[in-house]
Amino acid sequence: MKDGILNIYKPSGMTSHDVIYKLRKILGIKKLGHTGTLDPLATGVLPVCIGKATRVCEYLDADFKKYRCTMVLGIETDTQDVTGEILRTADTSGIRPEDVYKAFEGFRGWIDQKPPMYSAVRVKGRRLYEYARAGEEVEVKTRKIFIRSLEIEAIDFAHDSNSKKVTFTVECSKGTYIRTICQDAGAALGCGASLESLERLASGRFTVEDAVTLDELRAVAESAGLSTDRKFGEDIPPVFEKYILGIDYPLERFGEVVMTPETGRRFIDGWHIAYRECISVTEPDREPDKEPEPKGGADRRMYRMYSQDPAAPGGKAFIGVAYYSSKYKKLVADKVFARSDD
Repeated sequence: MKDGILNIYKPSGMTSHDVIYKLRKILGIKKLGHTGTLDPLATGVLPVCIGKATRVCEYLDADFKKYRCTMVLGIETDTQDVTGEILRTADTSGIRPEDVYKAFEGFRGWIDQKPPMYSAVRVKGRRLYEYARAGEEVEVKTRKIFIRSLEIEAIDFAHDSNSKKVTFTVECSKGTYIRTICQDAGAALGCGASLESLERLASGRFTVEDAVTLDELRAVAESAGLSTDRKFGEDIPPVFEKYILGIDYPLERFGEVVMTPETGRRFIDGWHIAYRECISVTEPDREPDKEPEPKGGADRRMYRMYSQDPAAPGGKAFIGVAYYSSKYKKLVADKVFARSDD
């Protein structure tokens, strides 16, 4: 096995790149890539692609992410979370639970959000955090994001202090900054707020319940006698195979096409495939008006492509990704994950 996806649980205090660095040493594989960057403060689901699977990373951007967040009221920082420099504090004694519910009313569906200055968003060729660290000002435009759901889980108003915290879960599209939701909710309350903790509960099909930690994988490597100083290779050590998910695993909202081996070879060789040439075609599971656009735009229909193979799980082997071309009225290869001699 050379390719697949790991559902990693990222710990707090570590960057997403740190996770990749440590995984390379544990697995002994260099070609790794993560999807959906998490800030060092955040924990939770971080899908890591291995080998050819790194080529599906771009498709995962359209997946919804689900987070659990705790925010503290009465504090504003330059980073919008508690790790930043405090800019202002405010009295929260007059804030009531019903005020919190009202402040969150506007955070559903399509909304405009301005990315925080301490973020990796590019403006005029530079990251926003580069402007922030240099003390430079730059115009930041709002972006459309989609919030499928937001539910308040707990309102913790301590009776013996001015400390007030709110915990909520949010399911949202790519490009959504949860710390900005905290800041905007704090502004609506009039007291300010900052993100205190953040856990990603899900990213598309990947959930926190199924995630594996770096410590677990490190323990597996040690039990198998695998040295972290060994040279990089391409093969995934067999002891890790039970943790590896298929390349097609996260593409559940794509359509599905099953072909004969002969038609599959034509697809691999770059031929466009007509519907009538396929054994079966299942359309993509999307509601364009209620969710983010897929790669290529809202009208681009994406499909998982399979070739019949009695030796493969389910009797079919995943060979690539295609989109429906309205120009040719056929399925056109977007990415191929197999060779014609496979």
